Amino acid sequence: MNKPRVDIDEIMERYPGEPRYLISLLQDVQAAYNYISPEAMNLVCDHVGVPLTRAWSVATFYKSFSLEPRGEHEIRVCLGTACHLKGGARISEGVEMDLGVEAGRTTEDLKFTLETVNCLGACALAPVVMVDDAYIGGATRTKVRNLLKKL
Repeated sequence: MNKPRVDIDEIMERYPGEPRYLISLLQDVQAAYNYISPEAMNLVCDHVGVPLTRAWSVATFYKSFSLEPRGEHEIRVCLGTACHLKGGARISEGVEMDLGVEAGRTTEDLKFTLETVNCLGACALAPVVMVDDAYIGGATRTKVRNLLKKL
């Protein structure tokens, strides 16, 4: 499922050139490109009239923003207490081996981004892995591997 590419100018045209639209613009750029490139950051800053340092402060403060390319599919492995006790770390290590990428990184083909998180809010289903918007409760390395092969 590839996201349609939207021209950055089309995104900026949706907003008046005012500083209060900085976060909204960054969110739309993130949604369109899976990250905020330095070029896009400069264009957004020019459009809304804020210094680059302010935009970088905002983008690095909020975890939802990424300044590095992200994969088409995001994998989040929970390492909270319940998930950790039920093998979350082993699942994370298995996904790292299967994809050839460390947690917190993106595969070279930009297909997957792997992250570990402290909680996905589904402790009763531990261990839990989230692939895009889908929760995998009672996750095993095999379940996750099979799902990733389908993607």
